[in-house]
Amino acid sequence: MNFRDLGLTAPILKALTQEGYTDPTPIQRKAIPPALAGRDVLGCAQTGTGKTCAFAAPILQRLSGRTPKPRVIRALILTPTRELALQIQDSFVAYGRNLPLRSAVIFGGVGQQPQVDAINRGLDILVATPGRLLDLHGQGLLELSHIEIFVLDEADRMLDMGFIHDVKRVLKLLPEKKQTLFFSATMPPEVMGLVNGLLHDYARVAVDPVSSPVEVIRQSLYYVDKANKTKLLAHLMEERHITSALVFSRTKHGANRIAQDLVKRGISAAAIHGNKSQTARVQALSDFKAGRVRVLVATDIAARGIDIDQLPFVFNYNLPDVPETYVHRIGRTGRAGHEGEAISFCQFDEKDELKAIEKLLGKPIPVVEDHPFPMENFDPPQKDKRGRVVNAEDAEARAAAKEKRRQKDGSNKAKAEERKKAAQGTAAPVAPVLEKEPDAPKKKKRRRKKGGAAQTDAPAPEAAAPAEREPLVLRDKPIGRGVRQGHIEDTLPDDPAMPVTDFYKPNPLDSDVILDATARLLAPRRPAPRPQAQPQQKKQEPAGQQGRQKPRRRGKKQGAPAQPVKEPVLPPSLSGKRKRRRDDRPRPIEAPPRSDRQKDSTQHKSLMRPYYLHDDD
Repeated sequence: MNFRDLGLTAPILKALTQEGYTDPTPIQRKAIPPALAGRDVLGCAQTGTGKTCAFAAPILQRLSGRTPKPRVIRALILTPTRELALQIQDSFVAYGRNLPLRSAVIFGGVGQQPQVDAINRGLDILVATPGRLLDLHGQGLLELSHIEIFVLDEADRMLDMGFIHDVKRVLKLLPEKKQTLFFSATMPPEVMGLVNGLLHDYARVAVDPVSSPVEVIRQSLYYVDKANKTKLLAHLMEERHITSALVFSRTKHGANRIAQDLVKRGISAAAIHGNKSQTARVQALSDFKAGRVRVLVATDIAARGIDIDQLPFVFNYNLPDVPETYVHRIGRTGRAGHEGEAISFCQFDEKDELKAIEKLLGKPIPVVEDHPFPMENFDPPQKDKRGRVVNAEDAEARAAAKEKRRQKDGSNKAKAEERKKAAQGTAAPVAPVLEKEPDAPKKKKRRRKKGGAAQTDAPAPEAAAPAEREPLVLRDKPIGRGVRQGHIEDTLPDDPAMPVTDFYKPNPLDSDVILDATARLLAPRRPAPRPQAQPQQKKQEPAGQQGRQKPRRRGKKQGAPAQPVKEPVLPPSLSGKRKRRRDDRPRPIEAPPRSDRQKDSTQHKSLMRPYYLHDDD
């Protein structure tokens, strides 16, 4: 069977031929026909079996039938790692080079603006990692309502990396009616639960037993002490003339250390792990693929999905805790039918991991005993307080991290002290408090009389020149946060920028004075009380004037003629009387006349009188 028998169109067949594909792999033969028919597919196969082509070719063929305008995202491929996302995007570009379709990839760790620009230009296919996809959708920069085909790749790895909740959030953003292609190397219960809720009437495609290694990979095992692993790795690289090798480390610290030790021995190497920036990871992977770097040291998460054509060697510098991880590691070599070799190092405290791996494989890994660094340390592994075995590599990584934090804290503390000293050195000197000489006479305040200003025994300010002010002396005590108003003149310099002010008179521009006046102006007015007529004593009137009414008079002041008293006119709201209306319907509230409203500060001259600078009245 060839690709033409699977029902692929001529443009895709031409692209596959240009890529060197001749015969389809088992996963491709079983997955492509139902995917072309529009059915959901559940593919169970390990890495390196051609899964990307199994879902990329059907997607390209189904979407090439029509191209809507404007372009909308119609296919979404979700992957756990950035490296895998880049590789899938490269595959779509290669397989669809003869089709008028656009694709792009988005992932975190880099600036989002170039990715947003690619989305705005119009896309048919989008490859993404969960974090960046949710981020852009949350910003309103991504629309997923037109998705027709959804692919979830490496579902078991999504679970291991803690992305399962993000995947469920993405599923809620997609339309209910769509085609789903689901691929995973293993099928744990959590993944099966996701499958049951996501796939409908799906075609199950399984290739080889779950977690079994590819038969073409040659495996070998070296027993070696931890201190000699790097020496043995360098020895094998030089003895066997290895030009390209992928080395797996248990920890990030170990990956950095291995790469540094190899560089010191004259072997070009680069490390790739989660603490590296995305730019550094892409650069290291590009240099390794181009042959500029002989050894790429990686952790399990960073190496997940790395596809390197004809990678000859894979080294397990440390054995993994999970046996299935061993299968994923050695699956980086021997891909697409090519030969490959997997070499593993085992120290004495890793024998338990070795037993679990051999149990999964169903056979022992061949041991190489003739090498210059045989195992000599047979001490039992250390255990913690709970009796669990402490891995030496993990302990070293924790110690290195602790030392790094200690150095960072010390550096931060030293920088803080330097900044403190610099601040103290560049800060303005503390202004001393000035006080008068003890012999200087003190002013005595007199009680202010009603309607007048405060009086003192000292001469008036205009009578004394600024040069005749009392001498001042310095005091060692620093200035406090505030100075009493009565002693504020003590802090003035000899030549003040502003003229001398009499601080015992109220300043009309002080905030408390203004606030006090404002509060009184804004206070609601009380209605004026209704004046009541004073009882008048009857006096004997001269003849001829009896029976005539005389105006009521108030008490008279001496020397002032009596004036008639007028009744104040009150508004209806204050008079207590209400005009009778024809009906009791609610009427809009009418504003009182201007004369009855609250007066402003210009009309209340009596309130502002004490604060006028010059009273001309």
